[in-house]
Amino acid sequence: MLHCKTRYFYDDENEWPYSLEHHGKYTFLLSSSSLETLTFEQLLEQSLYEASLVLINRENQLFEQETDNEVQKHPAEEIERLSAERRALEKKIQQTLQQSLSLRLEEVANETSVQALTALKSAVKAIYLEEEQDLQRKQLKSRTTSNWQELHDSTLCGLVERRMDNLSVAPAGQPGQSSIQLDVQGMGRQLKEDLLLVVNVLKSCYPPEANICQFYARLYHQSLSARLRKIVDFVLDDKDCTFILRWINEFYPGKKLRKGEQPPTEDGCFTSPLAHDIIPIINGMVTVTETVTGSQQKAQRITRQLTDMLQRFKAFQDDVIKQNSQPHVKATLGCVEQFRDVLQRKSHLFPDDVQENCLTILSDMRQSARTCLLSSVHKSLKPQYRKLGTGDWLKKKSVFENLLSSLENSIQGLEGLAPSSHQGVIGNLHQEVVQEYVKRLLRGEVKLKDREHQQTAFDTVMDNAESLHKLFTSMGSQEEWLKEILTNMAEVLKLQDVPALQMQIVSLGHTYPDLSLKHVSALLKLKSNLSKEDRHKVKATLSDTREESNEGAEFRPFFSKVVIK
Repeated sequence: MLHCKTRYFYDDENEWPYSLEHHGKYTFLLSSSSLETLTFEQLLEQSLYEASLVLINRENQLFEQETDNEVQKHPAEEIERLSAERRALEKKIQQTLQQSLSLRLEEVANETSVQALTALKSAVKAIYLEEEQDLQRKQLKSRTTSNWQELHDSTLCGLVERRMDNLSVAPAGQPGQSSIQLDVQGMGRQLKEDLLLVVNVLKSCYPPEANICQFYARLYHQSLSARLRKIVDFVLDDKDCTFILRWINEFYPGKKLRKGEQPPTEDGCFTSPLAHDIIPIINGMVTVTETVTGSQQKAQRITRQLTDMLQRFKAFQDDVIKQNSQPHVKATLGCVEQFRDVLQRKSHLFPDDVQENCLTILSDMRQSARTCLLSSVHKSLKPQYRKLGTGDWLKKKSVFENLLSSLENSIQGLEGLAPSSHQGVIGNLHQEVVQEYVKRLLRGEVKLKDREHQQTAFDTVMDNAESLHKLFTSMGSQEEWLKEILTNMAEVLKLQDVPALQMQIVSLGHTYPDLSLKHVSALLKLKSNLSKEDRHKVKATLSDTREESNEGAEFRPFFSKVVIK
């Protein structure tokens, strides 16, 4: 979609070839001699941009004396002439836009193509100029706006629909392919050829902020999606179903990544069209098949293709991660969450083994994407991590405050995630930061020699736990249990009586069965005034009570990821 930028004009030489003259609220464009020697009809054939300049100047001269509170009467013939010429210009611009995709890449250098591109660039400049004039018209209710931005968008939308209805690219089919498979391939080849033309040629006719490549990509995606869904309504053949699913999976993401294009955005979030297309298609295929055949088993047979398709999608994501394409990682993560949601909410569509295999693949993909996105965050936090659990950390509040500040700045790099993905990524980061905090604390760089030092450490860890909790919950994390780990560890630092320490460690060990004796030993060693014998008693109590406790109980793993050397 074009967006008018106030007082924005451009030309081939990036120079403004016209001078400005201000009269009250109007700005008149004083042109070069070409506007003064050519008639409007001649300009209409030679330069749509200059034709637009002529009409805007004439309009401003005609309405120059008009004010907000006083509407002047103007000669009817002048008004009619101006309106007729603007309609003629609008028609010419629309015709030029409709020819946008008629060029061929291999012929862009010939004279006819150069003329067509020059005309398109002139038409785009005229649209921007007219949008600028509309801003003036809106201030005066007596004057009608042109809304050529909407004309541009609707014209290109209609153009794309006609291109997909009347394919100019013959599909290169294989022997034995059905008519449906040939149609889908033909649409894909048409989309590919047209978007290559947009990226390599038409893009130069628009200013960068027009985002014309993304606009065309969205139009083609919407058009293709609608056609695929119509096909699904009439398809019951397993081979055709398989072909459509594989084609969507292979065509959409790979082409865009190879061209280096960014994934589309929706409400500020990167999105992948894959889930939007495949989910309705699977749902439609299964529903129609079950209705016609009366057999859910036959209907579910279609969804068996999903496991193979997700394996291909995972291979694509692996490639994205290798290239460190953060926008594509964010887009695929959103797609993964959508697939997981459907597999869990509509389990009746999938055989048990398909559902289990697909969820396993998606879980691996989700973790890989989160790790990729968070690796850069942890890298930026390393300087602050190193200071945790040191003497400076205990003495200076600024040490931990710097960590919080760096965290807030780093989290901004996670913008562009879909809400469902963002919450999970923030929760993951929350847990990993707390695990890093615990690891640094248990390294034992700081020694708490007496009750006073241990009380100071207790207060510090409690404050840190509260600050981390507030920061992450404000950003969407729901991992409230992480705060309790730090507060329970802080209690161990404060307690002086061995029996009280035994009870606290046993409680912590039962809640988190992955708390090892090595972790306990490192925590107790921070208390320099605790004897080796007392440390042994505390650890022995934990070992004894664990032998009597139930094994196999569900718990959230935490300490198993805190490696103690």
